[in-house]
Amino acid sequence: MHILHVVGARPNFMKAAPVLRALNSYPDVRQTLVHTGQHYDASMSEVFFRELEMPEPDVNLGVGSGTHGQQTAAVMTAFEPVVIEHKPELVLVYGDVNSTLAAALVCAKLAIPVGHVEAGLRSRDRAMPEEINRVLTDRLSDLLFTPSDDGDRNLLDEGIPRSRIHLVGNVMIDTLVRLLPKAKTHLSNGANGRFALVTLHRPSNVDDLVWLRDLLTTLADLSDQLSVIFPVHPRTRQRLNDLGIDHSRSTRLHLLEPLPYVEFIGLQRRAAVVITDSGGIQEETTFLGIPCLTVRENTERPITISLGTNQLVGRNLQKLRDSAEAILQQKLSPQEERNPVPLWDGRAAERIARIIVRGSATE
Repeated sequence: MHILHVVGARPNFMKAAPVLRALNSYPDVRQTLVHTGQHYDASMSEVFFRELEMPEPDVNLGVGSGTHGQQTAAVMTAFEPVVIEHKPELVLVYGDVNSTLAAALVCAKLAIPVGHVEAGLRSRDRAMPEEINRVLTDRLSDLLFTPSDDGDRNLLDEGIPRSRIHLVGNVMIDTLVRLLPKAKTHLSNGANGRFALVTLHRPSNVDDLVWLRDLLTTLADLSDQLSVIFPVHPRTRQRLNDLGIDHSRSTRLHLLEPLPYVEFIGLQRRAAVVITDSGGIQEETTFLGIPCLTVRENTERPITISLGTNQLVGRNLQKLRDSAEAILQQKLSPQEERNPVPLWDGRAAERIARIIVRGSATE
């Protein structure tokens, strides 16, 4: 059986790595890895291949940046001849980036079966481009691998047949579990004592320069209580440059370049609080038991709120301040042992591999 994997952005790499590894244990499975080049910065792409011990991509489409429409179209145009040439029996797509939808569209038109890893997540916010990608990719996919039971319910409510839905757990947690022992011994950026860890990259936060300035002011105020470590996404870095904000007044607000994954999860597990707009970090902090404040009005991962450590603070800076203060006053510390969300056990990729191989054997 020939399986072709499509990755395009940092979260895809962390999801694909354990699936590639799990399928390697089946001698009758041949795999091809296609990198669309949606993330073209080395700090956001190549370093993760090395750290996750992923094979070098067999094909790199090199599409680069652009608007959502331009990027999706560029991936489709470059990916179609690759699929025609390699003739895979199954294409696996990951998450909710533009590359995910583009690859699924190409395969649907060529009648190539698609498996969607991390299916069924819904924010119900159509203003988020990722939500459009999720909904359309799920409609086009033949195999839908969900990370939690809310994903199953969402798909069933949308009329997806039960036979196409497979609850397997969270492949992001597979990668976290595998690499966490390395992170436990990794000292990073002089992050001694209590600190807050911040990541921001979504357009709703970083493209609104007035809001971004106010948000940075709030983080600078927080840094009067404890160090704030902020690895800055390239998109966010450009917006900060546009603002020309001088952070010299706060010696405890540390703006860093994007970090390798092991170094970043080492920071996560030691943070007093994480402030983010990332979906994956909501999941990782839930598994690690680290308080997380999500700077969004909604989340496609509600299980991180109902069973985890995540709180939505939206675009309410007072709520962000109050929630951070409450967390710091509790003097919470990371716990070594946590009861994970069901099936968030580091074995989701093994379940995906078994379902794929079992299905091919019965065709």
